[in-house]
Amino acid sequence: MERARALFPGGVSSPVRAFKGVGGEPFVVARGKGSRIWDVDGREYIDYVLSWGPLVLGHAPPVVLDALADAMRGGTSFGIPTALELVLAERIVGGMPHVEMLRFVSSGTEATMTAVRLARAVTGRDVIIKFDGCYHGHADSFLVRAGSGVATLGLPDSPGVPDALAALTVTATFNDLESVERALRQYVVAAIIVEPVVGNAGFIAPDPQFLPGLRGLADAHGALLVFDEVMTGYRIALGGARERFGVTPDLTTLGKVIGGGLPVAAYGGRRALMEQIAPAGTVYQAGTLSGNPLAMAAGHATLSALTRQVHEAITARTRLLVQGLIEIAGRLRVPFSADCAGSMWGFFFRAEPVRSFADARTSDVDRFRRFFHEALDRGVYLAPSPFEAAFMSAAHTDGDIEETLNRLEDAMEAVRA
Repeated sequence: MERARALFPGGVSSPVRAFKGVGGEPFVVARGKGSRIWDVDGREYIDYVLSWGPLVLGHAPPVVLDALADAMRGGTSFGIPTALELVLAERIVGGMPHVEMLRFVSSGTEATMTAVRLARAVTGRDVIIKFDGCYHGHADSFLVRAGSGVATLGLPDSPGVPDALAALTVTATFNDLESVERALRQYVVAAIIVEPVVGNAGFIAPDPQFLPGLRGLADAHGALLVFDEVMTGYRIALGGARERFGVTPDLTTLGKVIGGGLPVAAYGGRRALMEQIAPAGTVYQAGTLSGNPLAMAAGHATLSALTRQVHEAITARTRLLVQGLIEIAGRLRVPFSADCAGSMWGFFFRAEPVRSFADARTSDVDRFRRFFHEALDRGVYLAPSPFEAAFMSAAHTDGDIEETLNRLEDAMEAVRA
């Protein structure tokens, strides 16, 4: 890390890795296999970060490694169409019928940025609504009251973003339809973009009426509804938020799981909207490495292995872990709330359920920091931020869950006072 700090800002290639949200020195990973990772000093950890979500099959699954080896033998990048793009796209569209057409990109930020550009183009409007604490990547339009690393680092807004551009992003409160309606009455809005389950302000589930309410408000005011499923896609349900909540967005962004550990994302939606993207239409977006064969091969291998039976098994283990943590906190009389959706989960040191980022900020962040390090010392790796979700993989076993709960009970006992 000393060498790294001389080479990279803060010694890292992405801010939250620096452990600023929890203090202390980050460890450096040497390798991973299944549910575990090992650092360069040989210490072993049960991993619930899983590269911040993509590794739904766990670390280094043979099915993905074999697919990558096969793809590499044919070449790593061409900048021209390949059959692998079709195979992965057909699998995504087949499981998400509301995504009639899509475009592959290389990062979630690219996907959300272009979805908003498309929404602005087709509506002829400039203003977007996002939600306090939701993080949609680091494009200028989104770094206004964002969650994730911005909250972790305590940055009040987004230095470097022009005021004129920031003024085109209006923030509302998650799970508060009245705040959305007020914004829609005040501004002519192109799009409402939302994480259907918030993962970048900690894990926050939507109230039953919230997402249907957003759909109704968007329709009433002529705005598009964008579901940012970079994190939730294939995590909360195989068919995404539409399958889980019964609400159909106009545009959807995907990432993480669809790349199986490689850099890939996508945006898509109704055919009439997507045909406005160049070269079919005039809304421009391009990328040299978009749809590269390695990412396509890894993504297809991952989604092929993630059958409904496998997804249900991961979901069951996620519930088992979360319920176990709730029971431990109850026995120890530690203020605590936790929840999950599919293989995505999270917790707060706060007795009352968390419904918004404002609620999340009232949780006991100091206790979380101490708990994080107590867990890490016992070989359990959780997200190094009180404002990030956690994940489960197919590689985690019932034995892993039992071992984790035993270790985390000791960790919670240590931070009880």
